[in-house]
Amino acid sequence: MATPDFIHTLRASAGHQLLWIPGVTAVVLDDAGRILLGQRADNHEWALIGGIPDPGEQPADCAVREVYEETAVRCVAERVVSVGVSREITYANGDICQFMDITFRCRPVAGEPRVNDDESLAVGWFALDALPPLRNGHRLRIKQALSDEPTWFEATAG
Repeated sequence: MATPDFIHTLRASAGHQLLWIPGVTAVVLDDAGRILLGQRADNHEWALIGGIPDPGEQPADCAVREVYEETAVRCVAERVVSVGVSREITYANGDICQFMDITFRCRPVAGEPRVNDDESLAVGWFALDALPPLRNGHRLRIKQALSDEPTWFEATAG
């Protein structure tokens, strides 16, 4: 994902130290039960579509925006699937981030998938039984989006 300007501004004063950043992920399911995925330009891995909300942007609006920006598919967010925290990530330049992710189940309403920005090498619809290799966290989000269970979150005993 491209780094938003406000993160660059934070990094100018915070250096490489850990930043706690909001993030969103969209599990876009079409009427045929296929999942919309993008092959990331930064690591060449297939992944769900996601990004970082701009300051003041509603998370669901961000998910819809990111899907369109990366795939040219218009969608609507239907429900929150999960809320969770990523592991700490250290990037090649030494920056450390940890994301609080809100995952939304989304429904496409218009557009055919195509690479729509420089963040993706390829995009497309995939049947559940023909998914490319995905990180476990993405597979879990897909499973949660397909479930009728309430929103998933992890709580520590207190």
